[in-house]
Amino acid sequence: MEYISTRGQDGPLSYEQALLNGLARDGGLYLPTSWPKFTKAEIASMKGLSYAELAARIMAPFTQGEVSEDELRVMAEDAYSGFTHPDVAPLTSLHEDNLHVLELFSGPTIAFKDYAMQFLSRAFDRALKSAGKRAVILGATSGDTGSAALEAFKGREAVDVFILFPEGRVSPVQQKQMTSVKADGAHAIALKGDFDDCQALVKAAFNDGDFRDKVGLSAVNSINWARLMPQVVYYFASALKVGAPEKSVAFSVPTGNFGNVFAGWVASQMGLPIEKFIVASNRNDILTRFFESGVMARDGVNPSLSPSMDIQVSSNFERLLFEMLGRDGKATAALMAQFAQTGTFDVAPEVMDAMQAKFAAYRLDDEGTLAEIKRTKETYNMVIDPHSAVGLYGARMAREQGLVGDDVPIIALACAHPAKFPDAVTKGSGTVPELPAHLADLMERTEHFEIVDNDLAKVQEHLLATRRGA
Repeated sequence: MEYISTRGQDGPLSYEQALLNGLARDGGLYLPTSWPKFTKAEIASMKGLSYAELAARIMAPFTQGEVSEDELRVMAEDAYSGFTHPDVAPLTSLHEDNLHVLELFSGPTIAFKDYAMQFLSRAFDRALKSAGKRAVILGATSGDTGSAALEAFKGREAVDVFILFPEGRVSPVQQKQMTSVKADGAHAIALKGDFDDCQALVKAAFNDGDFRDKVGLSAVNSINWARLMPQVVYYFASALKVGAPEKSVAFSVPTGNFGNVFAGWVASQMGLPIEKFIVASNRNDILTRFFESGVMARDGVNPSLSPSMDIQVSSNFERLLFEMLGRDGKATAALMAQFAQTGTFDVAPEVMDAMQAKFAAYRLDDEGTLAEIKRTKETYNMVIDPHSAVGLYGARMAREQGLVGDDVPIIALACAHPAKFPDAVTKGSGTVPELPAHLADLMERTEHFEIVDNDLAKVQEHLLATRRGA
């Protein structure tokens, strides 16, 4: 399998080259040159597999010629061995309107990013050892990616990881999870700005070729294709439990950066029968506005009760755009350049029609989020976090409005443990969520982090001075 850039000027590369590069040299994002396809019979045969076996089966076509399915299975078994639920990604049926909740918080940092990050750290170890290299990972987080990355990569000999998070714009639990990590090569940085500023600085650092080569820069944000691969797995795992491939399913995904939704779209390209993707946004509703109007228009980021979705530049949308433009790298690059310069772009009506056939979008403000948390507790005796509430609302609206037929199961992704956002959850549900035992003392742990100005030179200077082997 080989990889190309969405902007048409980088590649083809091998899987491990794309993994270590992270962001393409032309500023685009890597995708495989073609989508592997499973037959209906092949998907049906996956029903008896363990989660690690399923992960290896799904990811093997993307690493063909480099990493075998057996190697992937061993890596996945190691990655998910510390997850607290035996199903790894358990599914709870709500028995109302054929709705189901996919609980993605049994990993060490109790958020869905663990599914990718724990695997990714093993993938980096293998690739760096094979290449005889060191890497500096630079990432931006709106809350959960950072803690998952620092936890997964801490103390690894060949990697230093630096995570930028927006100062004062993550939950206290999210911040503690990042800043309480004390290990060689693990660095949390509070940036004076919002998440979009953090993300822009990461991309700017990658686009500085001399700096990139000097430090061996790589990425673990969802701009890295290998970050999305393990996320495809839980779409298959949950769909199989509700009747796929014999019946179609739908997914409702709370999202800001579009990476989790795109992983589901990849699953559909591989043969999983997904009828509709419901894109669920908070008050930062750039994606909802796009799917309603066909115009992508950047606005200011407004803090909300679901801070991991407080984003106005959805990086992974570029991958879907590339696909919907017939894999035309030149056209994709032109639209992304326009967006960078003007903060807006639109797509042709026929492109919009194709997108709306597969995607629907909803938004939910803070008041509605609290109401959804309350409703879920009263109706199902289930306590959910604010992001999961946004996703569940989207699922309910799609069903109530007839967008998805009653016979089609809708799976809403619950992307974080409610204890990561105790204030909102307590206010909405009347229940104070408790952290799992392994994090019970989290809020008493000592913090270790630096505060850095929103300035590329300052961030680069900090990395150069702090990385091991400098």
